[in-house]
Amino acid sequence: MKKGLAFLAILGLLTFGATTVYAQDEPTAEAVEAVEDSAANVADETVAAVEEKVAEPAVAVPEASFVNVLKQRFIEGGPAFMGIVLACLIFGLAMVIERIVYLNLATTNTKKLVADVDQALASGGVEAAKEVCRNTRGPVASIFYQGLDRADEGIDMVEKSVISYGGVQMGLLEKGMSWIQLFIALAPMLGFMGTVIGMIQAFDTIETNGGVQADQIAGDIKVALLTTVFGLIVAIILQIFYNYLISKVDSIVNDMEDASISLIDVLLKNNATAK
Repeated sequence: MKKGLAFLAILGLLTFGATTVYAQDEPTAEAVEAVEDSAANVADETVAAVEEKVAEPAVAVPEASFVNVLKQRFIEGGPAFMGIVLACLIFGLAMVIERIVYLNLATTNTKKLVADVDQALASGGVEAAKEVCRNTRGPVASIFYQGLDRADEGIDMVEKSVISYGGVQMGLLEKGMSWIQLFIALAPMLGFMGTVIGMIQAFDTIETNGGVQADQIAGDIKVALLTTVFGLIVAIILQIFYNYLISKVDSIVNDMEDASISLIDVLLKNNATAK
């Protein structure tokens, strides 16, 4: 009997121990729920990070400016011909700026000048009119002064003096224009020369190496074409300014001719010339 009770006691202890161990190994509901919540949070954070990366705008690669591209191409063209073409542009623009300043200073309000000369002749005579011309800037005033200075020799001498001195003033207005024309013609010529030399170098490479790859002669051909491009750019820039200067000269010459006719009329009106 005692052995049976002892056996039952040992069996109960073993069953209780196994149940305890199994209960300890089996995860609780709270633990399972915590693990699931953590996994869900990690998944949500990962999805949010991916969406944020997708939503971010792509960083725009800054494009090279026109000036930088032009500078790079100029360097690639080589200093031999590019330097000469650049010198044509610099000297040409220097002549253009000088002519623009001179022609702007030579521009005169001819209507006001004619009115002032007319008033001076009526009030103070020829000397007063000459004083007005001395105090006025521009070729028209200079022509008026020369005409008034010959007023005592008759109207014919006044006309001859105005025409002769008008030719002198026209020459001064057109001074330096031939140099601008030279630079306009010289720049593309130098560019074409660089093109020819570059092509010769490319064909020399082909002749020396026989069958060559395109990249072996591409550099020479690119340099040849760049010199032509920059030569044409310089010529176009100077040509635009040259046409502006020509139109400015023509405008001043027309004012000179109209004002000369008005001077003769004013002198006759005020009886300021010798009979």
